[in-house]
Amino acid sequence: MRVLIAEDEVEIAKALKVILEKNNYTADVVHDGKAALDYAGQIDYDVLILDIMMPEKDGMEALCEIRKKGIFTPVLLLTAKGDISDRVAGLNAGADDYLPKPFDVSELVARVRALTRRSDSYAPEILTFQNLSLDCNRYEAFVSERTVRLNKKEFQMMEMFIKHPHHVFSSEHLMDKIWGLDSEAGIDVVWTYIGFLRKKLKALHADAAIKTIRGAGYALEESKC
Repeated sequence: MRVLIAEDEVEIAKALKVILEKNNYTADVVHDGKAALDYAGQIDYDVLILDIMMPEKDGMEALCEIRKKGIFTPVLLLTAKGDISDRVAGLNAGADDYLPKPFDVSELVARVRALTRRSDSYAPEILTFQNLSLDCNRYEAFVSERTVRLNKKEFQMMEMFIKHPHHVFSSEHLMDKIWGLDSEAGIDVVWTYIGFLRKKLKALHADAAIKTIRGAGYALEESKC
């Protein structure tokens, strides 16, 4: 599950990212409404968390434009404004839920989970491609009785591949979406993790392999063992 957090207060944004990642979500962070609009238009998110008071575009403006673009990803609005009129305005603008600050962490997670269940892109607990399956709750890949455990980064990368088989992901795209723009890791970490996943798929005798598309990137393709 991938969530976009749009929050201009950096420390709050970091805290939200940590909370969601501890609950097995992948979280991207932006700090203004314009960036939120750009990200929402480029990436298939399961939930958008938008703070109302942001620079460039406020959360309400970003939400209206997101909906005008035909993007119907569930949206949770965060704001210090708790008046009924503000809540009504947010819901009328296209929000699916509204949470005033300060909020309880457990309530935030519960609301995000509820919204993912409404999402058209809601992922099942088990994702499959060919004879390969990915258990999204246990961070395990398996083929019949064979099972391997994936660490967090391996799982995030495998989830991207298995949700979009045949799609070519560049090293830069994988780096951005899994390690983030602020990561101190070099691009070679992507190649290293591709190697880890290839070994695990081979050990499983999977009818799938991560293939190198020369000059473009990597794609999950059929591969008969």
